Amino acid sequence: MQRKILLLEDDLQLNDTIKQFLEHHHYTVLPSYDSHQARDILYETDIDLMLLDIKVPHQSGFDLLSQLRKEGSDTPAIFITSLHGVDDVSKGFDAGCDDYIRKPFALKELLVRIEAQLRKRYGSREEYLDLGKGLHYYPKEFRLTQNGKTIPLKNKEAKLLALLLEHPDLLVSYEKIYDTLWDFDEEPSSGSLRTYIKTLRSHLGKEHIETVKNVGYRFVPQ
Repeated sequence: MQRKILLLEDDLQLNDTIKQFLEHHHYTVLPSYDSHQARDILYETDIDLMLLDIKVPHQSGFDLLSQLRKEGSDTPAIFITSLHGVDDVSKGFDAGCDDYIRKPFALKELLVRIEAQLRKRYGSREEYLDLGKGLHYYPKEFRLTQNGKTIPLKNKEAKLLALLLEHPDLLVSYEKIYDTLWDFDEEPSSGSLRTYIKTLRSHLGKEHIETVKNVGYRFVPQ
């Protein structure tokens, strides 16, 4: 459901900042810190877009992307780099990138560029999951509707619903839920989590959210 983004950036702090920002905007981010790690992720996971720094260990972003293009990959790629020269920009596009953003950049600008590439590649068709009983879930908007009417959800309720729907029939642990719903400077609350679950069950049906005692929850499709 959520678009998967490969992030190749060897600056640990910047990598984490971008990751948290994009996850807040409902993307799944797979971080890597050198080209070998990036390749491992690409072999193991279907990626929707690549964010590639250029000056990274083992193999430059230029060379990595160029090699991927020769191997047949057409996944959209955006270079994020401190290189500002016209020749560097030209080299980036020659290597096969779709866009190029220079450091330092505003995270909002990065988001705009990502969304533009995803629209170009995958289109802007509004997609939804049919949950039965007139319920539709729109993952791009974190929106739940019933018979065409939007069901109001609080921010953490919406995040929890998205997390459960991303893992149908799979256990989602309390730890994963706490990490997703609460920011690092917030104290997770088991009482609040139970309230969110109760609210979602009232909309989806109790039978669709199963409690795994002392471990977590599981979404059971219709």
